[in-house]
Amino acid sequence: MKHVFIMNPLSGKKRSRQHMIDAITSACTELGEDYEIYFTEGPFDCKRHARQLCEEAAACGREIRIYGCGGDGTVNELVNGVHGFTNVEIGAIPMGTGNDYIRNYGNVSSFLDIKAQIKGESRYSDAIYYRAEYEDAVTEGYCANMFNIGFDCNVVDMTARVKNWPFVGGSLAYLISVAIILIKKKGADLVIEYDDGTKLDGKILLTAIANGCFCGGGVKGVPDSVLDDGLMDISVVKDVSRLTFVMLFPSYAKGTHLTKKKIIDRDIVRYTKEKALTVTANGESLRLCTDGEITTQKKVTFSIEENAFRFIVPSA
Repeated sequence: MKHVFIMNPLSGKKRSRQHMIDAITSACTELGEDYEIYFTEGPFDCKRHARQLCEEAAACGREIRIYGCGGDGTVNELVNGVHGFTNVEIGAIPMGTGNDYIRNYGNVSSFLDIKAQIKGESRYSDAIYYRAEYEDAVTEGYCANMFNIGFDCNVVDMTARVKNWPFVGGSLAYLISVAIILIKKKGADLVIEYDDGTKLDGKILLTAIANGCFCGGGVKGVPDSVLDDGLMDISVVKDVSRLTFVMLFPSYAKGTHLTKKKIIDRDIVRYTKEKALTVTANGESLRLCTDGEITTQKKVTFSIEENAFRFIVPSA
C-alpha cells in the first residue's frame, strides 16, 4: 500500500512544516513503507490530486492511503476528492487552526505520531451531502464535520482575521472572536424545514448542522453527534440576549448545556437528529460555514450519507 501525504507548502510556520516533513520521512523509511509527499499548488488542489491518486490506484487494483496535512478544510477537500472510491482510506495530520473533525476520535496530539498513523486502522464515517443555491449558481458537495450558520459562522470569519494578529492563534483567536462577535450579536433570519414537516421561521442566534461534535478548536456545541449513526445533529440556539449567551457559553463550550435546567426551562436550544433538512434565508442571503470555509447562499438542503468514507485512526 502506498502512503501519500498532501501538504500546503504555506501552512503553519516554516520550521513546523520542515519538522513534519522530517517526521514523515523518518517514519516511512523506518517502517519500509512506499510513500510520497505532495505539495499543493493552489486552492482545491488537494481535492483534485486526491481524486487523481484514487483513479490511478484503482486502475492498478491497488489500495492507497492519503493523509491531509492541514486542518478541517483539508479534511473536507479529501472527503470530496475521494468520494465514490472504495480503494482509499484518508487520514489527517493536524497542522490547521481548529482540527475539529479529528477531535471526535480523541486527543489531537496522537494524530501527530506518523508511525501510529501508518499502523492505525480505518473506521467508516458518515458525511453530510449539501446542495446550495445562490442567484443562478448551484454548489454541491460533502461535509465531514459541521456546517454553521449565524453566530458560529461569523466567529469563524473573524477568527481567520484574528489569528493573524501577533502572538494570537488557535483557541485564543476563537475566544477573542467570540467576544468581538458577541458585541455585534449578529445571528441570522431563516426558515428551517425539518424532515417531519415542522418549521422554524425567524431570527436565530446560531444553527449547527453536524456530523461531529466540535467546532472552533474544541468547542463541543453539538455534544450528542456520532460520526457513524446515519443521522445529522441539528442544534438551533434562539436569539437570546447577550447576558444569556454569556451565561450559556461556558457550558456550551464544554458540551454540557443540554442538561442545564435554565436552558431546558426557557427552551433556548432546539436539538434534534435528522436525515434531511432545508435552510432558506428570509433575506437575500445567508452565510454558510462548511468545515471552516465560508460561502454566501440563499437556500441549502442537507442530507446524510452513511459510511461515506474510511478515516484512519492512529494505533494506541
